[in-house]
Amino acid sequence: MLIKQLSIFLENKKGRFTEVSKILGEAGINMSAFTVSESSDFGILRLIVSDTDKAIQILREKLYAVSITDVVCLYCPNQPGALAKAMDIITTAGIFIEYMYAFSQGDSAHVIIRPDDIEKCVEVLKANKLTLIAASDLYKL
Repeated sequence: MLIKQLSIFLENKKGRFTEVSKILGEAGINMSAFTVSESSDFGILRLIVSDTDKAIQILREKLYAVSITDVVCLYCPNQPGALAKAMDIITTAGIFIEYMYAFSQGDSAHVIIRPDDIEKCVEVLKANKLTLIAASDLYKL
């Protein structure tokens, strides 16, 4: 149930995200989910794509600094309190969330989580009967 996430380091200047999205789009690679964080000098684009290996190869050929991280995608009902329940389970298990981002569609929400102990996080979520989304299913959304 682990998903490969790309982290791309971008100069903090106009058009950098546009360039990455064009490169991936022209290669036929779909971006299923993404987030951008920034500092004064650079940004980090974290994204889930339809073809991780191809994306890494193409971006590195274009001289982008790219790393791969395992993340978990949690399904939550898109209703008040659903995420709080999941976060309470994670927190009670002593798992620290390094970062997360989410998107919702209709009655469902999908939360990308980067915990400090990914194996324990998966184990705890499954033990509590929460639904994890596989990479192949995430790309279909």
